[in-house]
Amino acid sequence: MILLRSTIIILFCQVSLVIVGQGENDSTSPKDSTVIEYEHFLEVVENSLNEFYKENTSTDNKTDSIIAALGYDENEVPQFSDSIYCMRLGLMNEKSPFHLDCNEDVLSVIDYFARKRRRFTAVTMGRSALYFNMFEEKLAKHDMPIELKYLSVIESGLRPQIKSRAGALGLWQFMYRTGKMYGLEQNSYIDERMDPELATEAACRYLKHLYSMYGDWNMALASYNAGPGNVNKAIRRSGGKMTYWEIRPYLPRETQGYVPNFIAMSYMMTYHAEHNVVPREPMINDFETDTVCLRDGLHMKVIDSLVNWDIESIKALNPIYKTSYIPKDEKHRCITIPVSLVGKWIEMEDSIYALDSIIYETLPEEEKEEEMGSSVNHYVRSGENLGVIAERYGTSVSRLMDWNNLHSTRLRVGQKLIIYGADAPKQKPKKEKKSDSNDPPPTPTEGTIYTIQSGDNFWAIAKKYNTTISELESLNPGVDSSDLKVGQKIRVK
Repeated sequence: MILLRSTIIILFCQVSLVIVGQGENDSTSPKDSTVIEYEHFLEVVENSLNEFYKENTSTDNKTDSIIAALGYDENEVPQFSDSIYCMRLGLMNEKSPFHLDCNEDVLSVIDYFARKRRRFTAVTMGRSALYFNMFEEKLAKHDMPIELKYLSVIESGLRPQIKSRAGALGLWQFMYRTGKMYGLEQNSYIDERMDPELATEAACRYLKHLYSMYGDWNMALASYNAGPGNVNKAIRRSGGKMTYWEIRPYLPRETQGYVPNFIAMSYMMTYHAEHNVVPREPMINDFETDTVCLRDGLHMKVIDSLVNWDIESIKALNPIYKTSYIPKDEKHRCITIPVSLVGKWIEMEDSIYALDSIIYETLPEEEKEEEMGSSVNHYVRSGENLGVIAERYGTSVSRLMDWNNLHSTRLRVGQKLIIYGADAPKQKPKKEKKSDSNDPPPTPTEGTIYTIQSGDNFWAIAKKYNTTISELESLNPGVDSSDLKVGQKIRVK
């Protein structure tokens, strides 16, 4: 990567000199008074729009007023009687086609969420600022209950790149075959199960189909989790019962808790303020994003170097991409970008394509292939495990599992693993050791120390401490930013 970064800097300087030279021969300076005037105008308009959207979409004011009216201290955890929970669920039921039953199982989960999962509710409410409006638009389009937006909270915690042990992926946790059945494709560079809009559209179609079979939304939820086959078996074993609560004892254990979890999460998202839960500050709101359409494939490192939009942030808004290369693809021509960077993108657009083209024509072939997301095959040898292999190729265990659709860390001798963005081992293999996933993360001993909390990532932490992701990475060598663990300590200054 050192060679690549040096190449970018040198070529960027060359491109800059050309641009400056062109400006000197032009009768109009690139930053004449007219340009300055319209840039100032656009800045005023965009700031005004941003404030308008914040005032009219934020739940913070309502939350703050409720908490203030109830007189809660900052860390107070309110407790309510079962009758209060049932009364609130009754009010929700009046506006919902779901059967939001108030029974012992539901009350138990609500109590658990209200006491033990408060931070999860706060974090997911912060993430919802980027997704819920889109969810509601899709659900309304299909004439489906708006409450289904909470299903993604249960499925993925609103993390589009999360993958389950079973291989389910994305906001709506599609298995590969189910996703493909509903039009979600994948190749070496993209996986549409991680695309928020495409996956939400597919989830709406799938849930609508399940509802058409059972005529009951709770049954549709059970079928979404366990599959129609397991639901039909439960119906037979129950003697022909046709409601979720009647067939629940005959469903798989996970599905027995699925609908109560959905009801409890719907309750917490509705009554979070009454429980003194303040939504986490969103990394970005949906109204703070826009799109730009590409005319060719691009590498995220080049975008970062010219637009100052770091790779982690690019991937956070465009989770569909499996590598740091954005391929030329008519179906996925446009990418999501922060509104604040649109002006910079337009200003540097020609330079981005020019620099990208120059770099990948002049780089040594092996480094070019690495950036293009090339792959190598590794055949497991005796004594190797995922931790050893990940270290050898300079990647992480989670990425190896993701690339190879592994559901466990078990390997067999001779098994073939695909490793992207690699042509040769980054370092000589070391003696066998336990998997990286079991090794304690490195602990910093100086500077300002921060303890990782649920939902944290380098982007949010960098924003909180007014620094950059690159700076955090340099302060924490050996820390995998894609695999942070709650309680892990990192240096932020």
